[in-house]
Amino acid sequence: MQETAAGHAGDLTAIAFVILVAVLAGLGLMRLKQPPLVGFILAGVLLGPSGLGVVSTSDENVTMLAEMGVLMLLFFIGMELSLKAFVATLKPAVKIAGGQLAAAMAITFGLKLISNATLAEAIILGFIIALSSTVVAMKMLEDIGELRTEPGRIAVGVLIAQDLAVVPMLIISTSLGGTEKVDWVSLVMKIVVAVAVLAGLLWYLGRRPKLKPSFAAAIEDNVEILALGSLAFCFAAASISGLVGLSPAYGAFIAGLVVGASTLRSPVIHVVEPIQSILLVVFFLSIGLLIDLDYIVDNWGLVLIAAIVVVLAKTFLNVLLIRLAGLPHKTAVEAGLSMAQIGEFSFVLAAAAFASGAIGTDVYRLALAVTAITLLVSPAWMALTRRLEGEARFGYHEFREALAEIYEGQVETVEDLGFWLRVRGRALRRAFRRRRALRAVARRDKTEAHDKVALERPPDRDSAGE
Repeated sequence: MQETAAGHAGDLTAIAFVILVAVLAGLGLMRLKQPPLVGFILAGVLLGPSGLGVVSTSDENVTMLAEMGVLMLLFFIGMELSLKAFVATLKPAVKIAGGQLAAAMAITFGLKLISNATLAEAIILGFIIALSSTVVAMKMLEDIGELRTEPGRIAVGVLIAQDLAVVPMLIISTSLGGTEKVDWVSLVMKIVVAVAVLAGLLWYLGRRPKLKPSFAAAIEDNVEILALGSLAFCFAAASISGLVGLSPAYGAFIAGLVVGASTLRSPVIHVVEPIQSILLVVFFLSIGLLIDLDYIVDNWGLVLIAAIVVVLAKTFLNVLLIRLAGLPHKTAVEAGLSMAQIGEFSFVLAAAAFASGAIGTDVYRLALAVTAITLLVSPAWMALTRRLEGEARFGYHEFREALAEIYEGQVETVEDLGFWLRVRGRALRRAFRRRRALRAVARRDKTEAHDKVALERPPDRDSAGE
């Protein structure tokens, strides 16, 4: 009895330690103006087999909770999805998401030609690279105030299109494994059915008023029943979807769409969001547990090059595809940068493909390492690139203004190369002086505003008493 009690006490201590480390890591990343989920991944790395070994990847409870977190994420995305806004951005979003997938496939099939990768590995790696992180991208757009503007709407549309594509990707990834020959007819039929059901549901829900269940009035103020009923509905739909040969994540998303189109949407979101947040923390912790630090240390060159290439390629391709869709430069830059990382569902795809035998151990570990690194560096990459791009755009504008002021548009007719260079040198120096003056004014205004606030602030009680 004493041994059992001691064992439970040890388990509780480990759980408390895990929660404490996750909270501290999340707070630390928040102080650095980075998404807390990056801290949760780092906490998983620290506590996992490659770190302190507090939590094991073989822990079935962690795995189950992480899978529930994925289901809850799709359920929540389905509930929050605005059908009208999604339909409005559907055409460019599908074009951009399709272009991302085509470009990723071109890259991985090109790598297949110069390596010993299999067809299944090329396909699955293409899927993994094509996806971006819904959670990270939305958080970054929210932090810069662009989530509800045009860049945010386009990015969210593309991310939802990617999330919908996860369903057929999971079906394909799990079907490519094993020794048996792939039944492509059955596979295509599953995808057609999944897309047809989703399209029919979107059409039906978009053409009618909010669904009003007969029991809505009785339960909308009952937090316990709403929470339990929502979880039951989400997991029941996921189970049915899994039983008929589709992905459980697909069923969870369908359930979210139905709830989101009902009068219970707002109260359900209110009670489910904390549960979803907790399960997502477990999910990102589990991602950290999967990262093999020994593999990264032994193959740091390959992992680093792959991560840099992925981030740069995705940034360039995202901006290019959004511009080709007819959207302005600012929208393309903001939305493209927000999707420069590999997404959280790529972990799910990699794990499913590895479990089915579709990809080998080295490919699996490389995919996990590169995905984790892109998630970790994505917020910093966006902040740096936006700053550089903004500086370059402002500097070019100032440079052109200086040229116009000095030569009133006649500089382009000058044929003397030496004079042409001196002209631009003087304009460049003037642009730099103007920029320094503007920065000095901005710093002075900020200092004056701070001093004004300090003077207007009422004295505290201790000072007043003295």
